[in-house]
Amino acid sequence: MYIAQEESFGPVMVISKFKNGDVDGVLRRANATKYGLASGVFTRDISKALYISEKLEAGTVFINTYNKTDVAAPFGGFKLSGFGKDLGKFFSPSLISHLRVLINEKNT
Repeated sequence: MYIAQEESFGPVMVISKFKNGDVDGVLRRANATKYGLASGVFTRDISKALYISEKLEAGTVFINTYNKTDVAAPFGGFKLSGFGKDLGKFFSPSLISHLRVLINEKNT
């Protein structure tokens, strides 16, 4: 699916079906792109959400929310979605990879 492979800057959300329990298959599909700026996970199972957030190749992972962020936090993507994390103490010109996970506790 073309829209799931490109880095769209606009109000776009891709929702796709998967077989019950096939978390690793979902991760393979989600990571099968050359971009990795941000991603979102919606679930009632916080353990599963944290497992997925560790495996996603994205600079920011939102859990049960999307695009709610602190502008002072380090920001950046993986792969072709930027380089390094800027505006935070983890910034490094050596292109470090720190994952930022934001959780909406009201929906967990």
